[in-house]
Amino acid sequence: QVQLVESGGGLVQAGGSLRLSCAASGRTFSGYAMGWFRQAPGKEREYVAAINWSGSTPDYADSVKGRFTISRDNANNTVYLRMNSLKPEDTAVYYCAAATRRSYFYTRREADFGSWGQGTQVTVSS
Repeated sequence: QVQLVESGGGLVQAGGSLRLSCAASGRTFSGYAMGWFRQAPGKEREYVAAINWSGSTPDYADSVKGRFTISRDNANNTVYLRMNSLKPEDTAVYYCAAATRRSYFYTRREADFGSWGQGTQVTVSS
């Protein structure tokens, strides 16, 4: 099991930027896909972005494509989510997640992620 701790959330005006970080410990970081999900009040948790074990293949939900960038630093066991051009509809608790099984590929399936962080709040004001 891997422990995940997110940071970097906060309050930002529409059009602004934030960078979320997720520090991993307790298990080998490289070799596993990583992902970001979010949950807005009254809504189900939804996929935001994922990245494969090496960082060579990122993937994004259509709602954030072109605005968000996922990256990872395997040497420092950290995954990032850079969020630009933020919109009020991006307001949510953002969760970092680690895949359960070693794989070359990323995954979008929430069921493939076995470890989750506690979440960090992102609030975008209009």
